[in-house]
Amino acid sequence: MFCRCHFCRGKLKPLVNMDQMLKKARANHYAVAQININNLEWIKAVLNAAQKSNTPVILGVSAGAGKYMHGFGNVVDMVKNTIAYNKITIPVALHLDHGSFEACIECLNVGFSSVMFDGSRLPINENIAKTNIIVKLAKKHHASVEAEVGGIGGSEDGTVSNGELASVEECSLLVKKTKICCLAAGIGNIHGIYPKNWKGLNFKRLQKITEATDGIPLVLHGGTGIPEKQIKEAISLGVCKINVNTECQLSFAAATRKYIAAKKDLDLKKKGFDPRKLLAPGVEAIEQICLEKFTMFGSVGKA
Repeated sequence: MFCRCHFCRGKLKPLVNMDQMLKKARANHYAVAQININNLEWIKAVLNAAQKSNTPVILGVSAGAGKYMHGFGNVVDMVKNTIAYNKITIPVALHLDHGSFEACIECLNVGFSSVMFDGSRLPINENIAKTNIIVKLAKKHHASVEAEVGGIGGSEDGTVSNGELASVEECSLLVKKTKICCLAAGIGNIHGIYPKNWKGLNFKRLQKITEATDGIPLVLHGGTGIPEKQIKEAISLGVCKINVNTECQLSFAAATRKYIAAKKDLDLKKKGFDPRKLLAPGVEAIEQICLEKFTMFGSVGKA
């Protein structure tokens, strides 16, 4: 029996790793967005926005989100089935965000096309050694690997940091001794909402990291709330992957709150309580945020 799915018939692209999409972004001075997904609504919204704008996209999955969606294997199935059902043709990478050593291995084995091994809290030599093990396994699965040096501010799934600046020497060492696809380096960026007294990105440190890492694509975590001017400058200095999560969550919550505040969920004749209607404004809000970010990052039309 032959498979008749859209992937096997060549009509749709399967999940891809980040290697080519980030090299292309680096060469053409734009950034690809990693939008973190939290449930089916997120998957649908992000893929719809990317397809509409002909934009390559990276779906990020944290350990917490993977657990919420009943396991990484279930996430792979949800994403692939949504791609097939909606006839998505743009390049899509499914990426583990801030993964532990064990989570990276699990995600690679169940079908993720990319993983981030977050060894930033380890001594640099241990970070390099474990990164190399993950890279070796990823190669067997045709997947890409992101690594990190220097903590990212704020908190994400138990990873807490004040946003210290990454060591230029350690960035250079990790890139030279591993074959990672891209590097996340702390340059003052913060997960979550930026405080009013935030000093901004440290472009002097970013410039030094860029010069020391042989043109490898650089990753900017904490993309919510960074002013557009700083985003554009970061891209000009080698950043070609930018992560966004909190802004989508805030917009989803606000749109859902507005729907309920208007008492539309109490409209029994129109069945406003139906979760498909209740959550629809939130999905639309996520799509809008994605389109705004794709435009800001310069990736529209680059699929």
